[in-house]
Amino acid sequence: MLTICHEVKINYFCGNVLKHMLREENKLLDESRQGEAYALEQPVETPHGRKLYLESYGCAMNFSDSEIIASIMGKVGFETTKDIDTADVIFINTCAIRENAEQKIWARLRDIKKKKITNPGLVVGVMGCMAERLKSSLLEKEKLVDMVVGPDAYRDLPTLLAQVDTGQKAVNVLLSREETYADISPVRLGKNGITAFISIMRGCDNMCSFCVVPFTRGRERSRDIISILQEARELSEAGYKEVTLLGQNVDSYKFKNEHTKEVVNFAALLEQVALVDPNMRIRFSTSHPKDITNQVVETMSRYENICNYIHLPVQSGSSRMLELMNRTYNREWYKERVQAIRSIIPDCGISTDVIAGFCSETDEDHNETLSLLEWAGFDFAYMYKYSERPGTMAAKKYKDDVSEEIKSKRLSEIIEAQKKSSLQSNLKDLNKIHRVLIEGDSKKSDQEFAGRNDQNKTIVFPKGNAQIGDYVDVFVDDCTAATLLGNIVEN
Repeated sequence: MLTICHEVKINYFCGNVLKHMLREENKLLDESRQGEAYALEQPVETPHGRKLYLESYGCAMNFSDSEIIASIMGKVGFETTKDIDTADVIFINTCAIRENAEQKIWARLRDIKKKKITNPGLVVGVMGCMAERLKSSLLEKEKLVDMVVGPDAYRDLPTLLAQVDTGQKAVNVLLSREETYADISPVRLGKNGITAFISIMRGCDNMCSFCVVPFTRGRERSRDIISILQEARELSEAGYKEVTLLGQNVDSYKFKNEHTKEVVNFAALLEQVALVDPNMRIRFSTSHPKDITNQVVETMSRYENICNYIHLPVQSGSSRMLELMNRTYNREWYKERVQAIRSIIPDCGISTDVIAGFCSETDEDHNETLSLLEWAGFDFAYMYKYSERPGTMAAKKYKDDVSEEIKSKRLSEIIEAQKKSSLQSNLKDLNKIHRVLIEGDSKKSDQEFAGRNDQNKTIVFPKGNAQIGDYVDVFVDDCTAATLLGNIVEN
């Protein structure tokens, strides 16, 4: 899944405490914005331009793609708006990682279709992961949209829109083995000017049996290091304080310079990005347990501005389940990777993804997951009931034979186990000073700020004289399972 075959940076299906916990952590993980929608607003308007309303669902990669879409559309005279009723064109950037996400988008599209009654010239387009698989339903059966555009076809948007303007439907869902949008400077929409994403690669080759990403985003390809470093420099010069390197599996990043024949792996890229600006924090997501190397963790340990946090999806604690999921590692391999990370960086924050009720899962398999959660002591986790996705290996080969009742029961037990681990992890951070980047107001009070520490934990504290975008030292003296609480240490 952010893991990015995972679902970000959100309102999960887990009960109020965990929902809050996941919302607070949604800045980083690629696939955690499931079910969350944003209208992104371009800071510079184009006089007399048509208005674009751009709404995004799903993972951090989708939100990064929306910035690319906005950049492409801006170059042909579109200005973005947060007011859907003023829009000439509506784009919905979709997520297909879970059935819940698709159902929300279907409902949203049916609601938007009503707007065509009063505005017949309105153009509606679906972008992203739902595009290829559901193009026929979207265009012909349901007749909800005018355009369907896949993740590798955004350069073609102006041409497709011109086609729609002549009264035709427009489709381009072709996947590419080369497209990385490396030469397109994303428009930083709806951002706080403090944190930003940098996409370093696209697609996925892992073929986990439960996951649609290889089919919706295509084969894995890495963006050239020169353009990545240039984007990092531009963000630093613009005053950004933190960047997150994004990929479905960042640890498999590999770029070969055709002139020098030098091969750059993820550890080398991470080091080069860290050197761009020692005062700009670096995060990344997501890591695959089969690919994360000691070299990456050692690079993290050498640079203070690389955050000590790794999202390492396990999915299940049962080796039998992991084999059926085609994760290409077993329980012992995963435990060895966690031990290696903690031996190199003892205080490294580690989070994970867990699926409850995958095909043929037994009580024994489930108990192995619970025991792994207890052993690992993850700082937090993204937890889901298995939902079969059409076209995946699991849908073709295995029967979804665990009842909804049992899935729900097992998910509740997983959530409860993780709540205990999260609380224990946060209790260890009491009576310590944490360096925090202030990202905005807290969710509950405009009298308090919220930000994250090095380990990606959310800390809430009274504002004092600090400002959004400041680094502050916070003494933590209280906590919940989701949040650290404290006060700014005055210099």
